[in-house]
Amino acid sequence: MFSDEILETVDFKSAWRKERSVRDSEAQTDELTTNSVAVQSLKRREKAVQTASEQKELRMVEDNSPQLVNFLKSVESLMIKELEKNRRSRAFDDFSVSWEDESNAVSCIHTLCNEEFDEQLQITGLSWNSTGAVIAASYGRFDHKDWCTHRSALCTWNLDRQNINDKKPNTTMDSSSCLMCIQFHPKNPAWVAAGNFNGEVLVWNLNREDDMLMATSGIGNDAHREPVSKVHWIPDISSKAKGYNLVSVSGDGKILVWKVDPGSPTLQLLDGFVVMTQSLPRSMKVKGVRGDKEVGIISISYNCEDRELFIVGSESGAIFKCSMLTQGNPAGSHIVSSVPLKSPVTFTYSPHHGPVYSVECSPFHRNAFMSAAMDQCIRLYSILQQTPVLTVEPGEGYIFSAKWSPMCPTVFAATTESGNLLLYDLKRNQPVPVQKIQASPNRMPVFSCQFNPYRHSLLATGDGSGYINVFRLSDELRKTSSKDIDILGNLVSVSAE
Repeated sequence: MFSDEILETVDFKSAWRKERSVRDSEAQTDELTTNSVAVQSLKRREKAVQTASEQKELRMVEDNSPQLVNFLKSVESLMIKELEKNRRSRAFDDFSVSWEDESNAVSCIHTLCNEEFDEQLQITGLSWNSTGAVIAASYGRFDHKDWCTHRSALCTWNLDRQNINDKKPNTTMDSSSCLMCIQFHPKNPAWVAAGNFNGEVLVWNLNREDDMLMATSGIGNDAHREPVSKVHWIPDISSKAKGYNLVSVSGDGKILVWKVDPGSPTLQLLDGFVVMTQSLPRSMKVKGVRGDKEVGIISISYNCEDRELFIVGSESGAIFKCSMLTQGNPAGSHIVSSVPLKSPVTFTYSPHHGPVYSVECSPFHRNAFMSAAMDQCIRLYSILQQTPVLTVEPGEGYIFSAKWSPMCPTVFAATTESGNLLLYDLKRNQPVPVQKIQASPNRMPVFSCQFNPYRHSLLATGDGSGYINVFRLSDELRKTSSKDIDILGNLVSVSAE
């Protein structure tokens, strides 16, 4: 079908030129002329001069003349009337003076840690001292499954020091067991109290050079039998010297009041209370459980005006209003104590569906307090009614801490299981955070946050890997007016109308 065949070759000549023509040409630019000229800078001389300061001595002129006295008496009523009118005026309600550079962002200015712990311990509590310069942190763990064998510590950093080492505390007080909470004395910047996993309450004096441990409750019948959840300084009403006592709460249901004597190494138990199952809401009571069984306490906060009134949050999710003056039912016979323990509960609020990690009374309104819990909710309550007036669900997991701003009545902060710091302003129509900030370098849960009550621009957070972030707040979160208290007051009085 197919066969090979050889054909003759076919060729053709190229049409491209083989010869090229080349011609040489020359070109020359015009001759350039150059000229050199020397220059010299001017000589200058500086000399400082100072005017002589003239000091004038000023002194008040003494004038007791009857004419002046009569004049002051004649204008007294008019001046008082005008001053009172100015006091009631709202002309400057929204005017604020800022002595610092304005900033619209929240910025992290320090990330503190103790390198020795190698991220093995959590920040269980934070507190600012009474100067606002020193931040203290208690190190421990919340996830114990058995006896505590950790070596922990209380650490402090002075933020006013020029060469601050963010990875090394200025002061470290070692502890043989985990510290679970901490609080500085409200007036003495060197006194700091803490509670540990073994149920012991301790007080340190940072001014001491050798042994800083000033006093301890010890371990026994008068001490706690469970880890200490919170410590809180309260004014000693019976003291003429305006002293303070120390309150501690624990998972054993006890609320104990201690006297701190600088000359004694032992804290003296003054008074005590115990929260029992008989105070639980009816929906939470379990059939067959004794009414005098203890209810574990996790959080506590005192009212801003009535110093005898306080709120506690429990492991069961219940929230109780309590009074230091209440003579409630006595504790069960199985509880041994040198002082009689009784129930402080006067009212019970609608419970959370999980442990209440934080309760916080408003520093501006006596009827407002909020709570945060494992059920991922932040609730705003009126102290006068059972149900919350506002519920916020951030969707960030457990809410471990919620704190009111000491500067603005409508601003509060919350820290979450997802590692975020949430900042809210109740002036906004929607309950959504105005700022959402990552507060953990490793995205660990953030267990604690504390506004600085003396330097209002600062807020600190502590996370589950031992890091402390110190934030500088924006100007917007520090601005306040007299209308803010009215806004908060309207919120907590809505259901009462």
